[in-house]
Amino acid sequence: MKGSRWRILLYALLLGLVLTLAACGGDDESKSDKSGDKKSGKDGDQIYSIEDFNVETKNEGEAMDGGHLKFGVVTDTAFEGLLNFNFYSGAYDVEFIKWFDESLLSADETHNFTQDGAATFEVDDSGKVFTFTIRDNVNWHDGEPVTAEDWAYAYEVIGHPDYPGVRYGDDFTVIEGMEEYHNGKADSISGIEVVDEKTMKITYKEASPSLLSGGIWSYALPKHVFQDIPIAEMEKSDAVRKEPIGMGPYKVKSITPGEAVVYTKNEDYWQGEPKLDEVTVKVVNPKTVVQALESGEVDTVHEFPTDQYPDNADMSNVEFIGNVDMAYSYIGFKLGTWDKEKKEVKPDPNKKMADVNLRKAMGHAIDNEAVGKQFYNGLRWNATTLIPPSHPDFHDQDNPGIEYNPEQAKKLLDEAGYKDTDGDGMRENPDGEDLVINFASMSGGETAEPVANYYIQSWKKVGLNVQLLDGRLQEFNSFYDRIGQSGDDDPKVDVYAAGWGVATDVNPAGLYGRDALFNFSRYASEENDQLLEQGVSKDAMDLEYRQKVYKEWQELMVEEVPVIPTNYRAKLVPVNKRVLNYSVAHNWGNYYEIAVTQEEPVKAE
Repeated sequence: MKGSRWRILLYALLLGLVLTLAACGGDDESKSDKSGDKKSGKDGDQIYSIEDFNVETKNEGEAMDGGHLKFGVVTDTAFEGLLNFNFYSGAYDVEFIKWFDESLLSADETHNFTQDGAATFEVDDSGKVFTFTIRDNVNWHDGEPVTAEDWAYAYEVIGHPDYPGVRYGDDFTVIEGMEEYHNGKADSISGIEVVDEKTMKITYKEASPSLLSGGIWSYALPKHVFQDIPIAEMEKSDAVRKEPIGMGPYKVKSITPGEAVVYTKNEDYWQGEPKLDEVTVKVVNPKTVVQALESGEVDTVHEFPTDQYPDNADMSNVEFIGNVDMAYSYIGFKLGTWDKEKKEVKPDPNKKMADVNLRKAMGHAIDNEAVGKQFYNGLRWNATTLIPPSHPDFHDQDNPGIEYNPEQAKKLLDEAGYKDTDGDGMRENPDGEDLVINFASMSGGETAEPVANYYIQSWKKVGLNVQLLDGRLQEFNSFYDRIGQSGDDDPKVDVYAAGWGVATDVNPAGLYGRDALFNFSRYASEENDQLLEQGVSKDAMDLEYRQKVYKEWQELMVEEVPVIPTNYRAKLVPVNKRVLNYSVAHNWGNYYEIAVTQEEPVKAE
């Protein structure tokens, strides 16, 4: 489940052992009658709190038989169209996938695996051997049963040297024999055994708390569909892009590349026949999302731009629900490149941003609390560490992070030798050479450009000449290609602003490990390696030990500054008043239960 929730987002990433919805303000009985109370800010602007939103719809009415739901994915770019959990990489593709495919394992509100999913599991006394059993009534959309061989095949494809996707990482290397198979030294994975048609056994190298909280790859791949396709070509195949099948509540009916997917209900769905007859999922531009919601063009969207909420909080035909997002925004520094052959980070001490004091100074120069209030009306707030508050048992709330202090920024730059030697107001590097820092930032909603400009102006005030890469914001897909999603890091990028959708497991190795492609800063150190290893060790089965490890890791990342967390986020979702049974709880995925009370969406008055 971990890889599926990365939002590159993905993600991607994209949480911990003991997340509680009550701690997020999403499941508190005392708040059940609230839907976004507002408070007055210092300048008269309305400041909102995520604690004041319901986590699920309270719409009333009787569900009709059937109906057609219209769902919007808010983005200013086309979706990539890699419609398979084993191959997708962009955040938006998963919003299309989750309607027709799903995890074999379910999770509870603490993100620990349960026995309620399409597969159950047993763990031996060593904590290293898991035996999974797929339920008999779980079938692919073409009628073929989902088998243990399908599940094992997903591991064989992702672990194969020819695999073109981004999934291979710590979820896989922890399996006995996986690295030998991946390196071409073995024809099979010794730690994976297909016991019978519905039973699979996996032996891990050691017991780890991560295994029970998202560290198991739980997405099968229909072998009867893919087995004749060369692994290197699977990503581009019709089975991924044009005719995907899954085991979820809806089946793909038609695809308009980059724009929309239409689904019909899967009457053979293992949890029961879905309540809706049809679902359309389509791209909706952030600039027109309000119009689309008010007119009934869409019933709901995957996420509403929080910067647009204050002007639309009273939209008459929707109910806004919300939760603390499993994500954070950040600014990253390019500290190396990706070694495609070794599939690991290659730090480069000669990179422009290699000086830790330069990085710290850039952190001290920006006021992220002000960004949250000015641009997001309190629906984003200052981020301090790289484990968000959605992991209350692991987020170090006492760590202040890199605090806003422009004078400290100037002092650090002076001491590190970054001084204005020619009197133009901009600092040169310690060798007296012009210092121009190229900043990559994404296009998107209304705040994308002003936020990027705010950061640039803040850095200018401490004497740093930071310029937008190519003089403009980058389109989503182009942005991630340039910062290294394909493994090729654009050398023009020095600094970038992005976001992580974090995973169900608190383990941050998938984003900051030496072998993580998503480690776009290309940071690596022996101390980081050691702490990440300790966080998933057998000793970490003890909660206090794991808390201590991740407290030290958060401190290390504040000290080393490979990235600066900027804002934690609220996730807001407007839902048309005809829609029943919709939720933004972190462990919710019951799409088959969604229903509508009338044929057409309610339109705004």
